[in-house]
Amino acid sequence: MRYYTRIAEEEIKQKLQASGALLIKGPKYCGKTETAKQFAKSLLFVDRDEQVPTVMSVNPKLLLEGKTPRLIDEWQEQPKLWNYVRHEVDDRKKKAQFILTGSANPEEEIKLHSGAGRFTVVEMHTMSWQEMGYSSGVVSLDALLKGATIAYSDNSLTVEVIVERMIKGGWPGLLNNSLSEAILLNRSYIDLLAEADMSRVSNVKRDPQKVRSLLRSIARNIATLVDNTTLEKDIKAVEDKDISRPTIIDYLHTLSQLMIFEEQPAFNAHIRSSGSLRKSPKRHFCDVSLAIAALKLDKKRLMNDLKFCGFLFESLVYHELKIYAKANDAEIFHYRDSTGLEVDTIIQQHDGTWAAFEVKLGIGMLDEAANNLLKFNALIDKEKYPKPASLNIITGTGMSFTRPDGVNVISLASLGK
Repeated sequence: MRYYTRIAEEEIKQKLQASGALLIKGPKYCGKTETAKQFAKSLLFVDRDEQVPTVMSVNPKLLLEGKTPRLIDEWQEQPKLWNYVRHEVDDRKKKAQFILTGSANPEEEIKLHSGAGRFTVVEMHTMSWQEMGYSSGVVSLDALLKGATIAYSDNSLTVEVIVERMIKGGWPGLLNNSLSEAILLNRSYIDLLAEADMSRVSNVKRDPQKVRSLLRSIARNIATLVDNTTLEKDIKAVEDKDISRPTIIDYLHTLSQLMIFEEQPAFNAHIRSSGSLRKSPKRHFCDVSLAIAALKLDKKRLMNDLKFCGFLFESLVYHELKIYAKANDAEIFHYRDSTGLEVDTIIQQHDGTWAAFEVKLGIGMLDEAANNLLKFNALIDKEKYPKPASLNIITGTGMSFTRPDGVNVISLASLGK
């Protein structure tokens, strides 16, 4: 099977050179193992090798022997391996000894024992459009964070193509599958999540039906500021089922452990406005295809509900920008205040450089989106906070260019790191 180059490879290379062990984490089937193989000299598949449990009980250090970097895949199946790796790194006093991959976040007590200089961490995601070849990448986030204007280009797509790509998602294993096959496999991912993974990750039995209800509620409210109380009410109203807030909190934590559920935090800037900032996060799946699978939607039903497709598209853009932001030493936020002014996405680098983005599936609301960005820009207290490097609208169906008012319009099929 063809290997597709991943944006995270540069970060992996840098962090391997800096530490004795590297943890690559991400949701199941996002491509961690195949990417790790590009750097590994020997392999141990913890979840596949039947001898691993026996060796763990007799002499665990034998599992660490091999050419380095040694890949230990799905290490969390034997959590004690973490400490053995940690001690081995201390003993060897060399860089790039181990690569651990896993589809669940380490528990807090494990993280506390990681030790500076022993472990570094790379978070991988499902594939971006640039990685899959869907985007030319001619408009780079790097350039937008440097204030560049956009040269005209036409990479516009039909809504139909965008919907198909959202249904399939960024799973490496589905790139060559048909749309119908991808629908079946993504729904199976949801089924396994509800039936097995949610209980397996922390050895606590979870109710599969409640898991499914929560996943559907998150999907219905994707890319919105929805709190746990709202999720509870939504499940009762739509699903006609009761699920308590403590259960919701517990299940959301577990989904975060599995890296299925993500929160987009609020932007905190110096604003000259009477409206108070809303601090609630927006909520997303790790891949927008899981929202579609959780609701058992298909292409026909999505094409008949373009309003909901707009929210799905915003979540897709969040996914893309998060990957590109990480490659530019930046983080991703959103803005909303009590007056109703909202900016879909803000990317900020650690030196304070930032850019703002509105997201529109079609081109019918470009003027409204541009006016929204300009209004937001006017509220920034420039004496206390730097002005944005650029103001941008990301579209699905439009062309890429810079408007006379200075706002960039960017087709998602043109956007890259």
